[in-house]
Amino acid sequence: MNETRRPPAPHPAERARTIAARGGRAALLPSGGTENRITPVLHHVHPNGDATLVLPDGHPLVEAAREAEVTAMLELADQAPVQLREPVRGLLWITGWLRTLTPVEAREATVEVAEARPDPRLLDVGHGASALRLSPASLVVADAEGTTSLRPELFAQAEPDPFAAHEDHWLRHLELSHRDVVGLLAQHLPTDLRGGHVRPLGLDRFGLRLRVEMADEDHDVRIAFSRPVGTAQELAVELRRLMGCPFLAQRR
Repeated sequence: MNETRRPPAPHPAERARTIAARGGRAALLPSGGTENRITPVLHHVHPNGDATLVLPDGHPLVEAAREAEVTAMLELADQAPVQLREPVRGLLWITGWLRTLTPVEAREATVEVAEARPDPRLLDVGHGASALRLSPASLVVADAEGTTSLRPELFAQAEPDPFAAHEDHWLRHLELSHRDVVGLLAQHLPTDLRGGHVRPLGLDRFGLRLRVEMADEDHDVRIAFSRPVGTAQELAVELRRLMGCPFLAQRR
């Protein structure tokens, strides 16, 4: 029996690092169920999988985690940069132990976060807000490629996708200003999906992802590059190839 070969995609740990680096919408779930979802004032996931969170001083969880470590899960939602019916394209769950940092630890943590992601809300730590640290025991990433459980050391060894910082801008530009390009890319879709509304969904070093919104349901399709790319120049070559650029085909 012949099995359909899936296009190459980033390793699950790389996809998890990319979601963390994008810093999407976060929800903190202390042990006890999803009815206790908490939206942090600020969150930042460090390369080793630790997460620094900021909550108001008066929040009950701040005091609870000061007395003893609290089991909690941080959920990060990776949202598409264009308007979609179903905007969440991936989720990362980090489960571990949460504790409130001491004033000295909190100052060190805010400096570390500020170096990676400056944010004026960090100035509130020690002045009406507290910093907490979530130490991971396990991580789970879920997206169109599948759902995978990761050990913290695998997460720490991976790197975010090289285009993660620019992906939002590029995809919005493609959606708003180059619908003709999206139409050319749609020629790579399965025949039964070519009648739907095609939207740019994602971009990484292995390929481009398109969302096809049909009348009844949505479909995510990965279109692979001929090889992994790492620079904007290499990316441009692969996109022209997928568009069917005759000049590029002649050169090749």
